[in-house]
Amino acid sequence: MSTDPTGPASQQVRFARSADGVTIAYAVHGSGPPLVLNSCWLSHLEFDWSSPVWRHYLAELGRVATVVRFDERGHGLSDRDVTDFSLDRRVQDLEAVVEHAGLERFALMAMAQGGPVSIRYVVEHPGRVTRLVCADTFAARFLPRSEDNEVLEQAFQSMIAAGWDRSDPTFRRVFTQMMIPGASEEQMVWLDRLHQMSASARTAVEARRQRSSDDVLDLLPRVGVPTLVTHARGDRMIRFENGRRLAADIPGARFLPLDTGNHILLESEPAWPVFLREVATFLAQDRDVGVPAGPWEALSAREREVLDLAARGLDNQDIAGRLVLSVRTVERHLQNVYLKLGVGGPNARTAAVTRWLSRE
Repeated sequence: MSTDPTGPASQQVRFARSADGVTIAYAVHGSGPPLVLNSCWLSHLEFDWSSPVWRHYLAELGRVATVVRFDERGHGLSDRDVTDFSLDRRVQDLEAVVEHAGLERFALMAMAQGGPVSIRYVVEHPGRVTRLVCADTFAARFLPRSEDNEVLEQAFQSMIAAGWDRSDPTFRRVFTQMMIPGASEEQMVWLDRLHQMSASARTAVEARRQRSSDDVLDLLPRVGVPTLVTHARGDRMIRFENGRRLAADIPGARFLPLDTGNHILLESEPAWPVFLREVATFLAQDRDVGVPAGPWEALSAREREVLDLAARGLDNQDIAGRLVLSVRTVERHLQNVYLKLGVGGPNARTAAVTRWLSRE
């Protein structure tokens, strides 16, 4: 039986080291032009595949792109004992994942709290990002500054601190209902559980508190890549006005309002196929401008060079000497090759070499 290239069995989990030493877990699946997901803070690279809320995102995006996604610091499979969730650190985490995955040029999708990080990355790394998708995200403060909103934010943080780690999901259900008010009970129960799977109460409070000061509004006019902004009209987590502001201030951005109240689009609702069609069409343009279209073509020039020497029978020490690299760097290039070619296990090197030698 063949393995579904868009399913959980095809996913490979790896770990990158951020600038401050925090280990960031990331996963790769699918095929097509590379797409990095900078997604919401509620994530777990393995648990998400069992999700009646998230799985359709992973499966369908994996059909049109080689998807690279990661758990934020303090969350999921990444290092949990973390206190610094500043914008600077989170940008460094994205940088670490991109470099470790060996991506030279790629599309970037910012979801939920991923907006400020992605926008700063695009501006600070010109030429790396081919196009940007902003999905129900923001550039500054997802709650506008006001006395009422300050009180509301304090109430949210108190609910997280009091109820996040309890077996009773009452407090977590407040956030679940805000995110997916149109969901079934099964879907809500799953998202209730994801809260605890993703992070501790301490992390959830501190990460939310530090993210509340994120502000990259001044960078929006400098986003120089094709941009698609989508936003649910009735989003209760990140208000519609945030998406409208992104589309208005990013030069040439296209705005796609979605007729739904769900912050996370559900597979059964009419807004989902609209979102998927527009995103797939937008990403498909990378195929037409020479961005790698599949795992073979996704290999960087250096990765091809390393694999070619391995195919000639050189071991890692010999390859390192030939290319004036460290052995560790050679090993990292080969690991990237294995990921992109979808091979693994003790025979990964042999499988990759065989495919290289038999390429057309």
